[in-house]
Amino acid sequence: MNQEITVVILAAGLGTRMKSSKAKVLHEAGGDTLLNQVIRAALHVASPDRIVAVVGHQAEQVKASVKVPGIRFAEQKQQKGTGHAVMCARASVPSETGELLILNGDGPLLKPETLRRLIDVHHSKRIAGAIVTTEVADPFGYGRIIRDEQDLVASIVEHKSASPEQLRVREINPGVYCFDAALFWRHIDEVTPDNAAKEYYLTDMIEILRRHSHRVAPVLVADETELLGINTRVELAVADRILRERKTNELMLSGVTIEKPETVTIDVDVEVGQDTVIEANAQLRGSTKVGSSSRIGTGSVLRDCEIGDAVTVLPFVVAESSVLRSGAFVGPFARLRMNAEAAEDTHIGNFVELKKTKLGRGSKANHLAYLGDASIGSKVNVGAGTITCNYDGQKKHVTQIGDGVFVGSNSTLVAPLTLEPGAYVAAGSVITKDVEADALAIGRAYQTDKPGWAKRRREMSDKSAANGQRLVNKS
Repeated sequence: MNQEITVVILAAGLGTRMKSSKAKVLHEAGGDTLLNQVIRAALHVASPDRIVAVVGHQAEQVKASVKVPGIRFAEQKQQKGTGHAVMCARASVPSETGELLILNGDGPLLKPETLRRLIDVHHSKRIAGAIVTTEVADPFGYGRIIRDEQDLVASIVEHKSASPEQLRVREINPGVYCFDAALFWRHIDEVTPDNAAKEYYLTDMIEILRRHSHRVAPVLVADETELLGINTRVELAVADRILRERKTNELMLSGVTIEKPETVTIDVDVEVGQDTVIEANAQLRGSTKVGSSSRIGTGSVLRDCEIGDAVTVLPFVVAESSVLRSGAFVGPFARLRMNAEAAEDTHIGNFVELKKTKLGRGSKANHLAYLGDASIGSKVNVGAGTITCNYDGQKKHVTQIGDGVFVGSNSTLVAPLTLEPGAYVAAGSVITKDVEADALAIGRAYQTDKPGWAKRRREMSDKSAANGQRLVNKS
């Protein structure tokens, strides 16, 4: 990282072609906003305090969306073009020396290695600037790169101003620049709105620098998709697909097995350890971290979760902001939410939900249970159909279950409640009072049998049906 590099990211526009009520850079691709994706690339060449995002439309929301602390902001209150946006950033840049990188906030596919190459060309040629270019099959709408006899950039001609000969040029300007900062700021005020749109075009800096006998070099990038700017939802979907393909390739090359990688959804900040297997159609979202030698089952959705080593997540588990420690076994069809935590070697089975609950080491809840606002010790067995009644209509209450407790099937635990270590709750009980250690708690009515009752009921039913049929026949 070069401490003399300043990055300005243009992120002030609305993006009318997105057909959206929110600023374009707030839309997401690859599991993060467009702006955060660009910042992620910029951080490979500059520290956060040397990155300035120029915001405008929905400025406060855009600022709040930035995850990295230390990023600087400048505001473009009126949209007067790209040159004007950079002028607005001038008061916020930490230094007007070194190198100035200018990026678009809607270019989420830009790779760090392209930025390094751009900087290297600028260094090696000892010139005023270098700009990224690419060749596209259909350059309609893009500014054309016009080269001089030395293969340097003579000018950038906007599509609507280009001659028929210039329109045949397929090399275009995607809007990624590196300038000698001192030269740039010295001449930026020479950019004027002398055009049909009455805007300040950043592209005019090329001719301005040449007028002062300074050179600007092109840096051709072969893969045009890397420089895709997002203007529509269609392009957003393309960017999302490319970013997710990059992520799955990165993980597989690091030792993760992904079955049918084209079907999974893995966000950019997700981390996965070696020898973990991710089955088809799984989703790993947000800041989820998965350890080594784990398995994430088909259709599971994990968001902002911490998954330890050798964890088995069977198909169709949904978990959010939760922790599964090493050796845990979860699913299928389980749900964990609101900081649920399953300790080492726990078993959470089908149709079990944990909400704001900690399940101790070696404990099991294998079937059809709701455990909310509970602290459960180690080696506890929670029977099928058990629920913690944690809400009284006004506030939530806590259930505390000690080590080694056995909770029989279909038990109802009415909080606030404490089951001391070693207690045993009989199946079908409604428990409303604390249970002392090693005690048996039974909370159910005595069974009453009435001999012959079922037979008499059937006979009465048959007799009623026969009477009804006779009435139908008479009518």
